Amino acid sequence: MVVNVERLYSRRAKKLRASEIRELLKITQLPGMISFAGGLPSPEAFPVDIIHKCIDRTFTKDIKNALQYGATEGLTQLRGVLAERMKEKKQINCESHDLFITSGSQQALSLVALCFLDPADTYLTTVPAYLGALQAFSAYEANCESIPMNSDGIDIDSLRRNLERLSRTGIHPKFIYTVPTFQNPSGETMSLHHRKELLKIASEYDFLIVEDDPYGELYFEGKPIPPIKAFDTKGRVIYTSTFSKILAPGFRLGWVIASKEILEKLILGKQATDLCTNVFSQYVAYEYVHGGYLDKQVETIRHLYKKKRDIMLSSIKKYFPKGIQWTVPRGGMFVWITLPRKIDTRIMFQKALAQKVAYVVGDAFYPDGMNYSSMRLNFSYSDNTNIEEGIKRLAEVIKQEMKTSYEQEPFVPEGV
Repeated sequence: MVVNVERLYSRRAKKLRASEIRELLKITQLPGMISFAGGLPSPEAFPVDIIHKCIDRTFTKDIKNALQYGATEGLTQLRGVLAERMKEKKQINCESHDLFITSGSQQALSLVALCFLDPADTYLTTVPAYLGALQAFSAYEANCESIPMNSDGIDIDSLRRNLERLSRTGIHPKFIYTVPTFQNPSGETMSLHHRKELLKIASEYDFLIVEDDPYGELYFEGKPIPPIKAFDTKGRVIYTSTFSKILAPGFRLGWVIASKEILEKLILGKQATDLCTNVFSQYVAYEYVHGGYLDKQVETIRHLYKKKRDIMLSSIKKYFPKGIQWTVPRGGMFVWITLPRKIDTRIMFQKALAQKVAYVVGDAFYPDGMNYSSMRLNFSYSDNTNIEEGIKRLAEVIKQEMKTSYEQEPFVPEGV
């Protein structure tokens, strides 16, 4: 008898859906394709020689422990240097025991969902939102309430209206998820005033703030605004960050800073998930930070990405037709494009692929799947020549699409 596996899946597993971005990453392997789709760091940004030195030091100093199981909380030495860096660079008042290491910040989001979301619970998120977070939270069958963004990074008035509406119906959100600095996908940054206001509102309505900060080090001009966590005196903010953008994503190392009570529960969830984070990677990352390499490498990445951003923005200004809007990020890895409302970027996607250029459709970043006339472009991955060529190709696709009138059709990816 053939096994009917579908019948055996849990209800939760049946609802799991592939990430559009994960699927789109396959496109980068196609010959001649210029991809602005994946949120990939530039291979030029990987400090290969430094990593080699750090690996050599790990082999010389403590290789047997580096190859052994480790504590779920993470390597003590690594937690210590990260806590010191968080105090110095982020103004977050924390010690090593306030921080634990995860298998990338994506695991941190999954652990938050595991520990705080029951089926039919409600959480909030600014939109457009990081797709990986939406995927992590939806896996636990939670309901999402979307809060629009504005020039200050979040529409505070809309947040209050939604909270009042929910309160009248007896719904109390568990948390709000936000990427306040160089947001993915928009590239926008939440103002200092709105960060403090959000913390105040969270206290009024008694919900948590999940602050995701993967891009905060990657500023191109000025000084970054302190994280929301820097103003948290009550343990209301769960702060996550990662080595993926300042070392290499292949290490799969992130960290969480939270109150003692929250950390204890998250750590129990991690124990049931993978026992501990890759120990060898933690030892190498410790040598990387402790050896004083991180600050110099971050400075190198900033210069590299600023040039790429400038090339993309100047190319957009040069080649895109009138009627297109775009963000001007002061850091990070993304530009958000808004096209005329009649254009459906899902339909246009196949035409872009035919011209060997790729992006991420805007509706992927909305829980309700709306906003079809937008797209996300990544400027960090492609080399400088390909950035201009890719924007030129995309501009031609957009120009042709602006001449076309069509009804919305279902988006069915091909060859990805």
